[in-house]
Amino acid sequence: MKIVHLDCGRSMRGGQWQVLFLHEGLLRAGCDSRLLAPASSPLLLEARARGLPAEVLRLASLRHLADAADLVHAHDARAHTLAALAAHRRLVVARRVAFPIARTPWSRWKQRRVRHWIAVSQYVRSVLLDAGIEASRISVVHDGVPLLPLSTREGGAIAPAGADPMKGEELLRQAEAEGGFRARRCTDLRAGLRDASLLIYLSRLEGLGSGALLAMSAAVPVVASRTGGLPEAVVHGQTGLLVENSPRAVAEAVGSLLSDRDLAARMGLAGRRRVEQRFTLDELVHRTLDVYHEVLSCSK
Repeated sequence: MKIVHLDCGRSMRGGQWQVLFLHEGLLRAGCDSRLLAPASSPLLLEARARGLPAEVLRLASLRHLADAADLVHAHDARAHTLAALAAHRRLVVARRVAFPIARTPWSRWKQRRVRHWIAVSQYVRSVLLDAGIEASRISVVHDGVPLLPLSTREGGAIAPAGADPMKGEELLRQAEAEGGFRARRCTDLRAGLRDASLLIYLSRLEGLGSGALLAMSAAVPVVASRTGGLPEAVVHGQTGLLVENSPRAVAEAVGSLLSDRDLAARMGLAGRRRVEQRFTLDELVHRTLDVYHEVLSCSK
């Protein structure tokens, strides 16, 4: 099976890590998987550093590779646009974001070019359904994350660093003032999870929350916003606490887990088991391959 992956991201966020994990897993499974990404993008550089097939995304290279591919898999909105313009008849589009789909004529034209959609969560699936996309053209494939070493839980609370307005940095600052705690901001979440006792994962709207899953894989409990697909990742009262986006709610949840180390440890281990059961890299690859086989069988 020949697959061409397109990703136009200029930073290495959760979506780009998922593309990398999938690309790597498909190659191990014996697929002819190729990745196209912008020049100097962190995804392209990381793929090349790992010795994975990866080329600079140009329209000419896209057309050349797409012509020989069994299907094209676009992983973000701009990649969807480029793939639609390339007019490959078996286009799969990943939808990781939870905000509504535009209903402009241009957006509807792009949607009609998609053979099948992969939603990162049931919540995102509902967004696609609301946009008028048929249920038969949507499959849910959750993110997969590597199993990290268990955290030593000696480093206190951490939170992802970043200036994304959809994330909850301002809310976190207000919660810190309310609760009298301080969370380390981590640009490298994997490194921060080596000793974290708690991950604070706040967002206005989230497709699923691969960062929360990564914390769970290290047996770190999560305090997360009760929004979008996050309740599909974090089970309230079992693997962490889901909260409304208010400073007091966040502060109380953080305080309860920082003050009760035994409860935090139990939730962390429950989160680890949940990742092992539902959010592994193997599951990501196998379920994506199921989608590919379905698309190819319907094209014959």
